[in-house]
Amino acid sequence: MDFILVLKVIVMGIVEGLTEFLPISSTGHLILAGSLLDFTGEKIKVFEIVIQAGAIFAVCWEYRQRIAQVVMGLGSDIKAQRFAMHVFVAFLPAAILGLLFSKQIKAYLFKPVPVALAFILGGLFILWTERRHQQQTQVRPSQVESIDDMRLIDAIKIGLAQSVALIPGTSRSGASIIGAMWFGMSRKAATEFSFFLAIPTLLGATVYSLYKARNELSSADIPMFSLGTVAAFISAFFCVRWLLRYVSSHNFNAFAWYRIAFGCMILITAYTGVITWAE
Repeated sequence: MDFILVLKVIVMGIVEGLTEFLPISSTGHLILAGSLLDFTGEKIKVFEIVIQAGAIFAVCWEYRQRIAQVVMGLGSDIKAQRFAMHVFVAFLPAAILGLLFSKQIKAYLFKPVPVALAFILGGLFILWTERRHQQQTQVRPSQVESIDDMRLIDAIKIGLAQSVALIPGTSRSGASIIGAMWFGMSRKAATEFSFFLAIPTLLGATVYSLYKARNELSSADIPMFSLGTVAAFISAFFCVRWLLRYVSSHNFNAFAWYRIAFGCMILITAYTGVITWAE
């Protein structure tokens, strides 16, 4: 790889890691960053999906003890079995809808303006949800304070909420976290469950994307994909630890206003021609 390509790959990896678990849409930021860097094309779309594995490895490392306990207890521990079932059930809606509509989504929605609109609408919904959550918690505490208190119906609802994130710019973590809060989970429980739900969701997307693009890729692409994955892992590792501290004492309104401002900036620059966003 030449030096410029290395820089582009590292930047894209950092963008993925920093945005994957924040409610601001990693896919949306990758589309926009790729557009600005002139780093686009069918192979790059695969690259953007594959490097999500780096972010997932960061979550797996952060929660390695909990994951090990669940895996070891699947044969006999009812608590571990229930937790695994909840993650699996919540994973299914996005997986099924993604398989059914991935071509249409890539063809019509992987573009800067639709992403910008999703940014703005998502930001407004976060503000609405936070206001509603605050009003409800003043009357009564959250129905689900810990992920161990979840019911099967909670997992189904969160899974349906996450499937909305198939629209680029919506944010997978934002849809699952804010959706969980909307359905009565505490902010901390919603954030942690979103981390665990990301593992099968994003690893599944990575494996499926690699399989679909197997004829387009070659061994020459391994360095680019590997470097991007490592960059995503490092940046996601620090982001996950920061976010866990942040949600203990803050709401998500700052991310909502960021989404709205960023989306408006994209629309204004696209309309005025200040920036020519690549399709």
